[in-house]
Amino acid sequence: MRLNQYISHNSKYSRREADRLILDGRVNIEKRKATPTSILQEGERVFIDGKYLKPKDEENYTLIIYHKPKGELVSKKDDRGRRTIYHSLSSQYAHFVPVGRLDYASEGLLILTDSKKVATKLMQSELERVYLLKLNGSITQEMITAMQEGLSLEDASKGAHQKSTITSMEFSAFVDFAIIKNTRNYSKLKVCITEGKNRELRRFFAHFGREVLDLKRISYGFASLNALPCGKSRFFNKDEYKALHQFMKQKD
Repeated sequence: MRLNQYISHNSKYSRREADRLILDGRVNIEKRKATPTSILQEGERVFIDGKYLKPKDEENYTLIIYHKPKGELVSKKDDRGRRTIYHSLSSQYAHFVPVGRLDYASEGLLILTDSKKVATKLMQSELERVYLLKLNGSITQEMITAMQEGLSLEDASKGAHQKSTITSMEFSAFVDFAIIKNTRNYSKLKVCITEGKNRELRRFFAHFGREVLDLKRISYGFASLNALPCGKSRFFNKDEYKALHQFMKQKD
């Protein structure tokens, strides 16, 4: 494992911050010099400002649920100075990593954990993600058919971020959906999918000329937002941890 990756994984620092610590001479590897390209060997110990950086126990992990509001980035920092989730979260969660993303204009359930192993397995899983959506127009039969059967787009740039390099995209059939309101001016629906592709729902509905006005994730697998206020966080409860442990055993 690269030194900056090891520091990021086992501390509150990002990889970029770890590189700066190394260049500033604040990081030492036992018995040899530390550089940004150093590869750690098994058993080697790392020190930051003379203090031993103890590796985390991967079997001991913590998860929280954060109700992300609109207008926050799921990122450590932003080069444009926009607010990130870490401005709102307590400093004790500065080293936690998010499970997937919610874009700047979206809100809802975001899981964060101090274990990258857990985060990776959750992100790569086919756990159901449930969203509430509001669109600027009616839901047509063509859209219903695509939700039922899936969709393949050579040009999936509509609804994407302007800097996205993703062009084509495959959309699996939705696990489930329910139309809550359907009028000429706007519509509301609840959808369940098992993927977490880049702006997947925004791209899907943009293909039919619909803009997603509101997007709120209310559950992710065995974790639910419930009545958690916007901008607040909570620890996983007993039932969520039990389901997570079963999930991790299956994946291992």
